[in-house]
Amino acid sequence: QVQLVESGGGLVQAGGSLRLSCAASGRTFRRGTMGWFRRAPGKEREFVAAISWSTYNRYYADSVRGRFTISGDNAKNTVYVQMNSLKPEDTAVYYCAASGSATTTPHSHEYDYWGQGTQVTVSS
Repeated sequence: QVQLVESGGGLVQAGGSLRLSCAASGRTFRRGTMGWFRRAPGKEREFVAAISWSTYNRYYADSVRGRFTISGDNAKNTVYVQMNSLKPEDTAVYYCAASGSATTTPHSHEYDYWGQGTQVTVSS
């Protein structure tokens, strides 16, 4: 089992920044992929970003590319997403997820473990 715990969410004004963290414990995927997803009110869950522990390749959704940066510390089993230039449409619950695949993927069904989520609210 893998446990994922997100932190760092909160309320921020448009144009501001937040950094989310996701700490993994239990069985960890040293050669897998960590991803961030989000679900806005009334919308489907959507992919945000992913990073491969094997290659450190990063993959971003078009909606966040250039504003968000995913990074990770394999030794600490922790992945981060730095979110800059936040917009009201970024308001959502953000979820961390872990996949055993070494290839970054935007497809939620390829992720095996999920955190409980952290709320991000961007005011206009």
